[in-house]
Amino acid sequence: MVLAAGRGERMRPLTDTCPKPLLPVHGKPLMQWPMEALAAGGFTRLVINTAWLGEQIPARFGARHGNTAIAYSEEGRDFGGALETAGGIVRALPLLEDVFWVAAGDVFAPDFRFTQHAVDRFAASGALAHLWLVPNPPHNPKGDFGIGPGGLTLNAPAGADVPRFTFSTIGLYRSALFAPPYCDIAPGNPQGAKAPLAPLLRAAMDNGLVSAELYAGRWTDVGTPERLAQLNATP
Repeated sequence: MVLAAGRGERMRPLTDTCPKPLLPVHGKPLMQWPMEALAAGGFTRLVINTAWLGEQIPARFGARHGNTAIAYSEEGRDFGGALETAGGIVRALPLLEDVFWVAAGDVFAPDFRFTQHAVDRFAASGALAHLWLVPNPPHNPKGDFGIGPGGLTLNAPAGADVPRFTFSTIGLYRSALFAPPYCDIAPGNPQGAKAPLAPLLRAAMDNGLVSAELYAGRWTDVGTPERLAQLNATP
């Protein structure tokens, strides 16, 4: 699943007329980079959620991009706006398998490799999520999560005596994370409930059910026009 529903307030005025994931980076839409990386890893069934100016995304990619078949979860059409990350994933669950990738359509990580080996390792682990973390960028100096013994993700509070890293937005998930006791949204989210992802992850971390590893490749959270300009100015 590639997340593409957000409004991109900090990217205005660029996002007043263009969905953030369609903003160009090195000659192609930002979200096309993870789409092509997934396809290169052999993952050719994709779900994209849309909301803000969401009609532009299927107009750009259609039902197929290269060898990838695309289904859309149209939150804007169905509910008038984005459902946040967990709400959007629950809405899309009927289109997903039990184990699935999620990547944000507004993050540039051109060196990341989506592999079947990672999926198989995660599926055999019993964990509910596996996250890729990155060194903390200037806009998130305190990080999000720690990594403990055995690669377990730590729900370490800011100021804890544990190194914390930033969540890259790339992760593997099991559908059970989006069901009780971690999530109380009805299957398929028929009411369009809005819910963030972090509380679900933190609750599962407290039960030792989230693993993590560090990703050291190029990574940019394209959160401001300045970051986008800098990214496009960098070879």
